[in-house]
Amino acid sequence: MRHFGLMSLNSVRASFGLMALAVVATAPVANAKPAPDSFADIVEELLPTVVNVSTSAAASRNPLDSEEFQQFRDFMEQFGRPAPLPEPNGRRAQSLGSGFIIDESGIIVTNNHVVAGAETITITLHDDTQFEGTLLGTDESTDLAVVKIEPGDVDLVATEWSDSDEARVGDWIVAIGNPFGLGSTVTAGIISAKARDIRSGPYDSFIQTDASINRGNSGGPSFDIEGRVVGVNTAIFSPSGGSVGIGFAIPSNIAKTIVDQLATRGEVRRGFLGTRIMPVGVDEAEVLGMDDPRGALVRSLIETGPAKDAGIEPGDVIIKFDGKDVKNARDLPLMVAQTPVGKQVRVVLWRDGEELTVSLSLGLLEQDDIAVATPPAPAPEEDDSIPGEEDLRAYGLAVTPLNRDELEDLQLPGYEAGVVVTELVEDSPFIDQGLTAGDIILEIDNADVDSAEDVASAIRSADEDGAGIMAAVIVREGQRIWLILRTR
Repeated sequence: MRHFGLMSLNSVRASFGLMALAVVATAPVANAKPAPDSFADIVEELLPTVVNVSTSAAASRNPLDSEEFQQFRDFMEQFGRPAPLPEPNGRRAQSLGSGFIIDESGIIVTNNHVVAGAETITITLHDDTQFEGTLLGTDESTDLAVVKIEPGDVDLVATEWSDSDEARVGDWIVAIGNPFGLGSTVTAGIISAKARDIRSGPYDSFIQTDASINRGNSGGPSFDIEGRVVGVNTAIFSPSGGSVGIGFAIPSNIAKTIVDQLATRGEVRRGFLGTRIMPVGVDEAEVLGMDDPRGALVRSLIETGPAKDAGIEPGDVIIKFDGKDVKNARDLPLMVAQTPVGKQVRVVLWRDGEELTVSLSLGLLEQDDIAVATPPAPAPEEDDSIPGEEDLRAYGLAVTPLNRDELEDLQLPGYEAGVVVTELVEDSPFIDQGLTAGDIILEIDNADVDSAEDVASAIRSADEDGAGIMAAVIVREGQRIWLILRTR
């Protein structure tokens, strides 16, 4: 996976397979927008809204060795022309990308990776008029940036946002951009998929399109059939660096919220809930008494977050946030991030087999919220005569009860007992499930745990039930965490 500009998405893993296609007769689809005989009329109106974005900065490496130059040289040689040599190391490095005008006053949207580290930004209009751009703000988490130009007497043409939630798979897409620095280039395709997670950040929910987009299209718009921006082109999947018909765009409804904040205050303020979450799988749903897997399972809480203050607990499943269903764990971070700081929201939880609603006021997401000062796990005590120890050895596990002083040091209201995990051998079934030596087990399947025999009894019960699944509440570095443990 690669961005179009100077940045790569190295964390994406993708695979391709062959699938048989079956032809099925279906009824005509209502309200489907027909393909136009030509996109020429739409494109003629849209071209003035799209700009080329070029940047320069001090070079930090030998440009002859760069991946970008090697690909550019290969591209030029396809036309029988030698590639111009880049400037020597230590001089200037240049980047080319795309953008689009969203306000006649000179507000332009592009990608963060197009302008990141730039010393100068040059905006070129469709008629080749050039302006110096001023960076108003960037957001690395969504790879968006806003640039301002002063148009003076030049009349700019601005585009408008579409509602990406209303866009459907199969709808037409028109992409306009500056691939390989060639200037305004128009391609068309369809929306291939929505809500794609390409592992590029915490708020992934991309529109996938087969419209041909390449390096240099970064920051350019994807328009719907009515000429409104439905997405901001950001990344492609490409083993070779060129288009293979798999491109990704930031949905307009996500981009608009970010762009509005960058244009007005130069930064993004995101809502903060204060939960660490995990997906709800089939096993988790069964343990929790849910009919089907859904929502976001609260694994642990940040000590000073709104969720803890509102009474949300590890093991709760957030199934609705601010009136919207949470279909899976990926939905929640984006919902919270897009909600204004300080807004009073209602959160619907699944707890103990029934729904529970709590109200809370969203905080402001900051880096410091992730770091939580916690006491170290207590040192294990050796005791060779713990009842149930032999049963636990069969599962590669050893535990020791906590004494009263250790429990008081943990300051856990409502808990009067617990055991510390003193050993996990390599072939233990729990070692790959999140349990580690030093963890403190407080309860299993809603029952308090104060001895090795309690743990062994819980394991036996899980095995006898046939599923071999347990729900455990543990403490790690001062934080309560909810875990699903499988005995096999």
